[in-house]
Amino acid sequence: MIGDDKVHIWTAAEVESGAVPAEHLPHTREILAWAGRYLVSPHPELGRNGPVCPYTQPSLHKGLFHLAALTATNGETDVRDAIESLRSWYERLSARIPPADRELLTILLVLPQLDHQDSTGLDALQREAKDKFVNDGLMIGQFHPVCDQPGLWNEKFKALRAPVPLLAIRKLVVFDLPFLMDDEVHAESYLRRFAPDIPPRIRDQLVKRLVSTRKSLQTA
Repeated sequence: MIGDDKVHIWTAAEVESGAVPAEHLPHTREILAWAGRYLVSPHPELGRNGPVCPYTQPSLHKGLFHLAALTATNGETDVRDAIESLRSWYERLSARIPPADRELLTILLVLPQLDHQDSTGLDALQREAKDKFVNDGLMIGQFHPVCDQPGLWNEKFKALRAPVPLLAIRKLVVFDLPFLMDDEVHAESYLRRFAPDIPPRIRDQLVKRLVSTRKSLQTA
């Protein structure tokens, strides 16, 4: 285990072996099992081939998949503190990993103390943190039992549903452009990092998005 007075972080192997305090073990194990069952597998409603998350299985295989929990449970202030702490811990962990593997480093902050029937609070925390994370070359995404955010490839598929509220942190990669195009600041951060190396498929997506936006403006 690593961490500080705001957040504790364990590897998947530590969670599997039970080397987690009793108050955190059930939920961290539940989410690890969900990740190993849902995120690594294809889904008929996903809208594309391949697993729900293409990074999870390689991350688990290389021992770069981590789970985290708050050291205190007094409300959203503690969650904000934990998110900021995790941003720092992610950078420290990343520095210990060969550059070729850094995009596989993943931390899931498990938040069972948040409302399981309403994702409003978690959604707000994710939006609040995203500016700093994207600017630092990181992604932060929310999962929740009732998350209604549509899937990227199939709007009817609710890809971000998990049995426990959580926030997922990983490195920003070139294929993340579709998740950043709704915000000018995020898109600018992305292009500043990746514009020279944007692959043809992502460039095509960008062109289609721009064309669609232009058509919408013309018909408005």
